[in-house]
Amino acid sequence: MTSQLKNLLVASLLCGSALLAHGQELKIGYVNLDRVLRDASPAKAAQAKLESEFTRREKDLSDTATRLKSATERFEKDAPTLGESERSRRQRDLVEQDRELQRKRREFQEDLNQRKNEELAAVLDRAQRVVKQIFDQEKYDLILQEAVFFSPRVDITDKVIKAMNGGSGK
Repeated sequence: MTSQLKNLLVASLLCGSALLAHGQELKIGYVNLDRVLRDASPAKAAQAKLESEFTRREKDLSDTATRLKSATERFEKDAPTLGESERSRRQRDLVEQDRELQRKRREFQEDLNQRKNEELAAVLDRAQRVVKQIFDQEKYDLILQEAVFFSPRVDITDKVIKAMNGGSGK
C-alpha cells in the first residue's frame, strides 16, 4: 500500500470519526497543484522570466555547437592532406573546444535548474498562502493537494488560481 493511499485512508477515517463525534458536516477541499503551477499567472510569469534570462545563453551554446561541428567537418575533410603535427594540433584544438562546450552546457543546465527551483519555490509559497487563506476564510476542515479520487464538488483549484491571479478567489 503506498504512503499516499495510507495517508488518504487515515484522513478519511479521522474525518469519519469527527463527523460521527460532532454530528456536523465536514468541509473538504481539493487543490490540483499541477494545474495551479501550469495555469496561475505567477507561474506563467516565472516561466517567462526564466525564458528571458536563459534564451541568449542557450542560443550562444547552440551557435558554439554549430561552429564546432563545422570545424570538425572541415578537419575531417582536410585531415588526409595535413601533416602529422598539424593534424594532431587541430585535433587537440577540437577536443579542447568540445570539452569547453560540454562544461558550458553543464554550467548552463545547473544554473537553469537552480533558477527553476527558486522560481518554483516562490510560486509554491504563494500558492500555499492562498490555500491557507481560503481554508481560513471559508472554514474548511481539510484541504488535500494529492488524492487518488475526488469529486469536482470539492475541487477548489479554480478558486486558488483566481486568487493567485489577483481575483477574489471565490
